[in-house]
Amino acid sequence: MAKKKIPSLPKLLQSKIYKTGQTRGADDDVIFQNRVNRNSTVLIPYDFYEISRTAPDNDGVFENGFIVLINPTFYFTTENINDILTSKGLSLGENCLLFYETRKEWNEFNPITKNLVLAQSRINPLGGHYVARVPSTTSANDEKLNLGYNTTSLKGAGIRIYEYASSQIIKNTQIQLEFLFWQCVDSHQVALEAGMTEENIILRKESIFEICAERKLSEIGLLQANRMIDKENNTICPLCMEKLKGMGFLSRLSQAEGRAVPDLTVTEINLFHIRELRIGEFNHKPYNLGWGHHHCNVVCKDSGIIDTLKWMKSVTDKNIAEGIVF
Repeated sequence: MAKKKIPSLPKLLQSKIYKTGQTRGADDDVIFQNRVNRNSTVLIPYDFYEISRTAPDNDGVFENGFIVLINPTFYFTTENINDILTSKGLSLGENCLLFYETRKEWNEFNPITKNLVLAQSRINPLGGHYVARVPSTTSANDEKLNLGYNTTSLKGAGIRIYEYASSQIIKNTQIQLEFLFWQCVDSHQVALEAGMTEENIILRKESIFEICAERKLSEIGLLQANRMIDKENNTICPLCMEKLKGMGFLSRLSQAEGRAVPDLTVTEINLFHIRELRIGEFNHKPYNLGWGHHHCNVVCKDSGIIDTLKWMKSVTDKNIAEGIVF
């Protein structure tokens, strides 16, 4: 007997969960791609190649390859540089590029005078030797240089290495994140108000919970230890540990009077990395992704929860010592 089709989530919630599989935004003046899947080509700074060269799964292979970015000054002033690169399995124009970021690098080691070619592809071979993102210099009247990976069809060379996750990891995190939505205190009522029927809610929850059990994505002890749910098994903000309400997934962030903008898309609840993203680690994975308040996420930034809590304690301690009552 065929399995019953799993009902869809409300559109806004489905979109919110889907977007967790994408990278952060990036504008044209940087080398990164803008909001693409986390299994895209990764960019690895040469200095961090040894600790970042192996993908976290898929037998250590990045699904869409990698590009190592090399500083031009280092490349042109290092003796036997090509032999060094070869010993690491690297070759300019195949899986690594010169990355020009300053006017000084461009002027001293101009790639055009050295007969180098702009890269044309994200896949080995890269079809060139260099890429440039050099800001303008007002005092010298130099225009900015955005060269390579700047066309509509090939915008951005790749993604930040620490944002990478394989397609399977992306899927597992999305399933676990939906599980966490259903653990919110009012998720059932919120789903009803968003248009789901009672029958579809029950079927959807049962299906997601079953998948989570099969893939070991609903281990209560791990979820609690990683600040994702509390002792009542309700989803909480990893920083302030307040119970989250499902309505926060669908409600736009409240705006200060007189400063409101009509096109705000930020919701009250956002994706929250328990252990922050950092180079040398791959922290976009199950049991490290929760839901948290937008403001808590902003406070935490890239510092990590524990360091942020230590800072918050020092601030409150200093205020108390000064006699501030709150």
